[in-house]
Amino acid sequence: MTVVGTTPPPGLPVRDRTARHRTDGVSPMLTRLAAERATGVLVRATGTLYLAEGRVVHAESPLAPGLDVLLTAHGTLDAGAWRDAVERAGEPDTADRLLLDRGRLAPGALELCHLSALYDAAYFALAPSGVPGSFRYGARHWLGSVHPVPAGAVEHETLRRRALLHRIWPDPATDSAPLERLGTAAAPAVAPRQGAVLARVDGLRTATDIARELGRPAFHTLVSLRRLAAAGLVAPRPALPGDSRPAHPAPGHGSPTAPGDPAAGPTPSVPPARIPPSRTPPPWLPPPWLPPPRIPPTPTPGPTPTPPRRRPRTARRPRRPLPRLAPRHRTAEEGQGCAGGPLSGCRRGSPPRDNRLDRPPRGEP
Repeated sequence: MTVVGTTPPPGLPVRDRTARHRTDGVSPMLTRLAAERATGVLVRATGTLYLAEGRVVHAESPLAPGLDVLLTAHGTLDAGAWRDAVERAGEPDTADRLLLDRGRLAPGALELCHLSALYDAAYFALAPSGVPGSFRYGARHWLGSVHPVPAGAVEHETLRRRALLHRIWPDPATDSAPLERLGTAAAPAVAPRQGAVLARVDGLRTATDIARELGRPAFHTLVSLRRLAAAGLVAPRPALPGDSRPAHPAPGHGSPTAPGDPAAGPTPSVPPARIPPSRTPPPWLPPPWLPPPRIPPTPTPGPTPTPPRRRPRTARRPRRPLPRLAPRHRTAEEGQGCAGGPLSGCRRGSPPRDNRLDRPPRGEP
């Protein structure tokens, strides 16, 4: 018996799990601190990031609502319970235990709101700026480590959000400038979530003010405002003579930064998209050598003709049906017929005749 050997199939490729969150250039200092597994706080121009063993455990920014706003705005946690936890947290990493041990907050709700606030504030904290950042080793946040996130995941999500906003509307001026509504004749219908944002645009509020008032993450508010700006419903308010705010605010996160480019320098603002010119053809004009067109005179309106009168229709009487006479049998005398009789079958004045006698019998010619 001969055994034929077969070549084993090649092994399947293994996905590199570390390459998913591998980014270069969003924040070189954050990348270096993550490689060192450092613990402390990274202070930047538009926010701070708290690290524990190289992972991001908390983020704060003045341009994004904090964790307290997201928890207390819609009744997830009572405002008094939040203040009590902040006052009792004498040591770092104890506030989250106070909220969970007393049953005031579910672990899933705390983790979900914490991740939403972390990614929201990190998006603004990692925005390109000309101010160098600083890092203080050993500093910890009072809330504690709810759900640590790898630094590469934070950078990857920041790049994804920049690219999303740039695809919706490339002008970043709507992110931090006071907004005003534009009067349009035929305004398109908006979703209820965008309608709540549009209702609070009054020429004074910014995207951060609207996000805090609605209790939503600031990035979600930016997405709604850029879609409203793309639809022509909102626009940045023009700078007033006594207004001290810059025409384009400092956080220049309107255009996406490609991986590999340093993000420490200022990012030039992206000009607004140009509106293409109208493609309507010009009206046709006759050549100068043709005679002018003959315009018929306008008819003078005369008296309105009176329609002819019609005779009113009178109701016709229905015809009465004739009575039906019952058939009767002939007698012997009527069968023979008489001169001018009604059943003789002969003409008046002619002798009676029997039609049966005129017929030849069968078989005779």
